[in-house]
Amino acid sequence: MDSGHSDPVSLRTVLPYALKILVAGGFGVGKTTLVGSVSEIRPLRTEERLTDRSVGIDDVSGVESKGTTTVAMDFGRITISEDLVVYLFGTPGQDRFWFVWDELSLGAIGAVVLADTRRLVDCFPSVDYFERRGIPFIVAVNCFEGVQRYRPEEVQIALDLDGQVPVLLCDARRRESCKEVLIELMEHVMRGAPGVAEPAGAR
Repeated sequence: MDSGHSDPVSLRTVLPYALKILVAGGFGVGKTTLVGSVSEIRPLRTEERLTDRSVGIDDVSGVESKGTTTVAMDFGRITISEDLVVYLFGTPGQDRFWFVWDELSLGAIGAVVLADTRRLVDCFPSVDYFERRGIPFIVAVNCFEGVQRYRPEEVQIALDLDGQVPVLLCDARRRESCKEVLIELMEHVMRGAPGVAEPAGAR
């Protein structure tokens, strides 16, 4: 007998499963560009113009043309299917905004650490952060025009990375290149990278 009530499942009231990925790295490395390149929505950005007040605080050597900086986060979204959505959170690169990282990392399945070979030392804080918290990560070298290229193996040695941490080259301006980066991260997580057994924020 038909009770007249609809099946709750048929109403599509169940929300899609969401995955959270962080995009980290040093100041001016291309995090905002990567999120914007791959996001299906207009990304939420919290950028402010660099002013004289940042002199002596933000190191712009190597990225002198940069006129803005992220002060909270970048946010983008990718819909894989009606049941799966990926949310991207770009972290601020300056030391004075590190307090934001702990909040952003809660629930993240993994992270992309963007690198610029002109300022490779800027990667170390991000690498250390994710290693200490057991969050799986990969390193993606953003290949800026006119900059000397290095093989992924050379970058891996320079950063003293575990041999299981993937390193690949990318162009943060190109959607397809950014997709390859995210696919590599997902495969790294699925292969059982350290930290997967206990998600970030678990107690």
